[in-house]
Amino acid sequence: MSNSDDSSAGPRRRARPVRLLTAAVFALAGLLFVTSFNTSKGTNIRTDASLLKLSDLIEERSQDNAELEESTGAARRRVDALADRDDGSTKAQDAKLAALRAASGTEELSGKGLTVTLNDAPPNATARIPNVPEPQPNDLVIHQQDLQAVVNALWQGGAEGIQVMDQRLISTSAVRCVGNTLILQGRVYSPPYKISAVGDPAALKKALAASPALQNYQAYVNAYGLGWKVDEHKALTLPAYSGTVDLHYAKPVGTTP
Repeated sequence: MSNSDDSSAGPRRRARPVRLLTAAVFALAGLLFVTSFNTSKGTNIRTDASLLKLSDLIEERSQDNAELEESTGAARRRVDALADRDDGSTKAQDAKLAALRAASGTEELSGKGLTVTLNDAPPNATARIPNVPEPQPNDLVIHQQDLQAVVNALWQGGAEGIQVMDQRLISTSAVRCVGNTLILQGRVYSPPYKISAVGDPAALKKALAASPALQNYQAYVNAYGLGWKVDEHKALTLPAYSGTVDLHYAKPVGTTP
């Protein structure tokens, strides 16, 4: 009798832990589904195709800045035209103002000049001359200091104005690189990089050749095939700077003016 009771009770005692385990599994699965839903917020978390990539966001911001720059330039030209018409200035004052505009880069500039083009080396580049180590990734790309060296050399060579890619440089322009892209006045560019200058071509070429930084760059051109090209122009036109000329700077937090 006791053996019969034990045998009939045994299966019921073993079934209870199984039922509890099954319930726990379903509860855990439900928790995972809820967590997955809250994380994805309706998106497919198995792919990032629906997510906005950082590069796309940067490109979008760059296009927005270009459109704003164009509208700002148009507004400035209208304001300048009205000011020139109604300011009551003398011819001497107008000539002085025109000279200041030319020097500041806010007027179109034409004349003889040249264009320097810098480009990354081929991705599969190897050492091209004897006794040179095989290149590292940083040896094959254009760096910020390379662009700055060209700009500085052109100024030292007497450039009257300089344009980087499609933008005119002014006194507050900063040539900066993030990764292998150039960020100039709120817009993003990829190589090849073109830098144009109006000035005496012979003097500009001499300044480029005399730059120690560019002499070092030429060593990498010869060793690994970095891009370097100089084109001379009998007639070159640089656009007027059309962005904002207001200065923006950081302010300490928690201080009174």
